[in-house]
Amino acid sequence: MANIPLTRCQFLLPFVGILDETGAPTSSLLTKFRLPSSLVDKSDLYVPLMPAIRFMETARRSQGIEEFGFLASQRLHFSHMREKTRALIAHSPTLLVALRHACTWAPREDTILSMWIEHDDDHARICTRLAGTNGLLHMEHLQWIQNIFSIHIVRQFAGPDWMPATIAFEARYTPRPATQSLWPNVRFLSGQHAAWIDVPISYLSLANHRKDVSPTPQAHEDGPSGYDIVELLKLMLPSYLDDGIPALAEVAEMAGVSTRSFQRKLAHVGLSYSDLLDTVRYENASKLLRDSNSKIIDIAFSSGYSDPAHFSRAFRRISGVTPRQFREQSRSG
Repeated sequence: MANIPLTRCQFLLPFVGILDETGAPTSSLLTKFRLPSSLVDKSDLYVPLMPAIRFMETARRSQGIEEFGFLASQRLHFSHMREKTRALIAHSPTLLVALRHACTWAPREDTILSMWIEHDDDHARICTRLAGTNGLLHMEHLQWIQNIFSIHIVRQFAGPDWMPATIAFEARYTPRPATQSLWPNVRFLSGQHAAWIDVPISYLSLANHRKDVSPTPQAHEDGPSGYDIVELLKLMLPSYLDDGIPALAEVAEMAGVSTRSFQRKLAHVGLSYSDLLDTVRYENASKLLRDSNSKIIDIAFSSGYSDPAHFSRAFRRISGVTPRQFREQSRSG
């Protein structure tokens, strides 16, 4: 079966915006590469990736635009990611969980996009690569966008001004001095095995303090949406952690929907009831580890775990560190 790599129209819009502002013949350039001449109302639809790359480079050369990919990447924000991906990240208890979700759903942004996490001493690398593009020229345009979205994900946890120590490109490309000056204290690398940014390992356990999600109302369904249910359960379930957590059917009844409808609403935002329980237990435990002197075994019990060893494994799966390491990091920082 033939494979046609696709990318979301969303990622072409910044390039189109720059061209429009310079008075370039944007429509004819798009048409030349068999791309839709009107993209504004098609942001969540897809177009062929390879013609899109040729469009970007031809437009850059013909209009004499330096650092086209970088300029386009500066017009993209966290809100430009797919709604479901944004929701999963916004409801992730830690940066590590958010990055795992992003890795899973990366192919829905570009169909040949792979995303993964590598560990390197005291840092982790958030890597991205477009399959089958090795050796293609002018890939820096898209690799800027890949790295910028990784940066936006980290900023949901580390703050809006956070910058990585390193920004790396798979392309043989080095940003111009004027571009580098906008990223003080950032090292740029080229010719890498993937595009990547680095984050300190300790950041992987950072809690999520932002909720930049704008859910689409589900007018065809009665009762609260999946987004509403997630927020309500995160408020309610901590009361039950040390005294019998309600079963899925009981929670569905509390929400006024059938069990099947409840599961469907959660699935719409990419979560299951067990995912929610893990998040609520983790958030309860991490708060106690930071703000109290309670013994770890007592924190395990008060977070709904009957086995401290199970608690430690579950906590590490979400944060990347053990409860004891988390407590030490939170107090040394």
